[in-house]
Amino acid sequence: MAKLKKNPQQLIHPKYSSKLKFVMMGFCILIITISLPKQAKFRYEFEKGTVWLHKDLVSPYSYAIKKTSAEIEKDQADILKSVLPVYRNNTVTAEEQVAAFASDLDIKWKSSGEDVELKPVYLSTGQRILGTLYARGISTPNRKYQRRGTYYNFLLLTNNVERHLNTVEIFTPEAAGKYISGQLQLLPAIKNKAWLADVMNDHIEPNYLYDEHVSERLEADAISNISVARGMVQKGELIVSSGTIITPEIFKKLESLREAYEEDARIAGNRQVLVVGQFLLVSLCITMLIVFLFLFRKDIYADNRLMSLILIVVTGMLVTLSLAMRMKIPSVYYIPYCVVPIIIRILFDTRLALNIHTLVILIAGFYVPNSFEFTYLQITSGMVALYSIKSLVKREQFLISAFLILCNYFVGFVGISFIRNGSLADIEWINFTPFVFSVLLSLLAYPLIYAFERLFGIISDLTLIELTNTNSRILRDLSYKAPGTFQHSLQVANLAEAAIFKIGGNALLVRAGAMYHDIGKMENPQFFIENQNKGTNPHDNLSYEQSAQLIIQHVHKGIELARRSHIPEIVIDFIRTHHGNTRVDYFYQSFLKNFPEKLVDENIFRYPGPIPFSKETAVLMLADSVEAASRSIKEPSVQSISDLVDRIIDYKLEQDQLNDSNITLKDIETIKLIFKTMLMGIYHVRIDYAAVK
Repeated sequence: MAKLKKNPQQLIHPKYSSKLKFVMMGFCILIITISLPKQAKFRYEFEKGTVWLHKDLVSPYSYAIKKTSAEIEKDQADILKSVLPVYRNNTVTAEEQVAAFASDLDIKWKSSGEDVELKPVYLSTGQRILGTLYARGISTPNRKYQRRGTYYNFLLLTNNVERHLNTVEIFTPEAAGKYISGQLQLLPAIKNKAWLADVMNDHIEPNYLYDEHVSERLEADAISNISVARGMVQKGELIVSSGTIITPEIFKKLESLREAYEEDARIAGNRQVLVVGQFLLVSLCITMLIVFLFLFRKDIYADNRLMSLILIVVTGMLVTLSLAMRMKIPSVYYIPYCVVPIIIRILFDTRLALNIHTLVILIAGFYVPNSFEFTYLQITSGMVALYSIKSLVKREQFLISAFLILCNYFVGFVGISFIRNGSLADIEWINFTPFVFSVLLSLLAYPLIYAFERLFGIISDLTLIELTNTNSRILRDLSYKAPGTFQHSLQVANLAEAAIFKIGGNALLVRAGAMYHDIGKMENPQFFIENQNKGTNPHDNLSYEQSAQLIIQHVHKGIELARRSHIPEIVIDFIRTHHGNTRVDYFYQSFLKNFPEKLVDENIFRYPGPIPFSKETAVLMLADSVEAASRSIKEPSVQSISDLVDRIIDYKLEQDQLNDSNITLKDIETIKLIFKTMLMGIYHVRIDYAAVK
């Protein structure tokens, strides 16, 4: 986690109020309890193909064995095959079209080029053929029923008299046109066959019309009469014996008993007692979370702002699950449970993320079907999510993490399917779709992390990576205006990062703090020795007091500049503490030497502080002082560098600058060794191995 431990003096702030902490905790428990589904939980867990490890189970009452969704869908498909679509015979269509043909023939006769004496022959021929067509029937096929084959049976109603037909017995409009052409070819008396065929084709209209309303009503009635049960289990009947393999038949009986039990408990059970049970379970889990924070993460426990963030994430996930179950989504695996551990890991740490994820899944496990299977899949996937982003240095790790989570789901899904079915062929691969959808939704963690950072004023490793980019505006300005300070900051970052990595701490945070700790020097860069060219020193024209104040002011200026640039407070802490409340010794000692008779106000030469209050800020202070002092070594050697590091760090200890930083003497010795080794590398010091021997 990138959150620093705050100064104990800050604990009086309202955000650390114990009363508010417990109010938030109670509100979280209340919201979760209200949102959870109000149904009793069947006491037994079981899986198809596993052994029944409980005692013999006897039916407590008679109940129906429910059909599975697949069985009901099969019954529906079978019953729909037996329901015939309904068509109505529109007898008026035949009369109207035959009469219209006669009128149309009379109007168009001149264009036929035939003698007027042949007109009756053409007329009677057309009327006879059209009459035959409409007598057999003309209709457009319905694709809904053609899925069963090109032709299908249907029920024809003519004046409320029904008749069973097949579409092979009637004409389609296209077939009717071909029939007209074929019949005319058999009549030598008709000379202009094409002309007459065109006139007749204009009067082909379907007279067998599909009645959608009646057909759908018949189908709905047939479906509503399908039984959802496939037998009964009588009261006192043995359902399964201890040690018996749960076969598909037994599994159906157990599933039906579970549904009957939960439905019966929902109707007849005491709702108040159920709510109390949920309240106790949720309270226990939330209490365990608070105890964990109190024992192992006191910095988070003390800060109500961070506590509220954690409780919002936990409550949000459980409320989302509850809403999804109320909406009866096809599968609870559509919900991206891995978002919780990813968010907590990025904003805090792995241990806290795993603890919270486990508690969330334990609560959810009481209300989802097949809770053991659910718990196994989600806890292992959460662990994969955490392990895959243990060291987040690139944004592409989110995609890699999503892929690894999907792989975990796939292995778990196949393993559970093997246990259930005992066959690869019986795996229903369509059931893996929710897991894919869930993994894609888990990528929402990235924008959520950004939102939480902004809302709660904390900082993640992702933001620290962005801050340490030397192409950021402030660091670019620093490299142009104060190039010596910029190079100094880079060296300090390398020293501090190596040290904190070794003793344990947030290396990214230290690097970010090191890069920004001296940005205040941009205000007057020429007053700092690392930016001065050979020649005049502007301090020569100032008094020692003025020079000391100019040096000290770079801390204030840095804080102001950082806040104007929206640098997070956690990074500003490094600017504020990197000199602690030490003196600007060069000008202080110069003043004493040149004006021994004058009384000196030591506060003029002292930084305002505060002193470092974490390992990270302490390491930066030491690295800053050591790196700056190392530049004054004229002839770097193993001994001179070693003496310098020891002297600088021992001086900080003597000045009580590390009292609040929670750093041990063992850590300090480790830091010394790392600083010495790295400085020897920087100054290309060769170790005299013969002397060492």
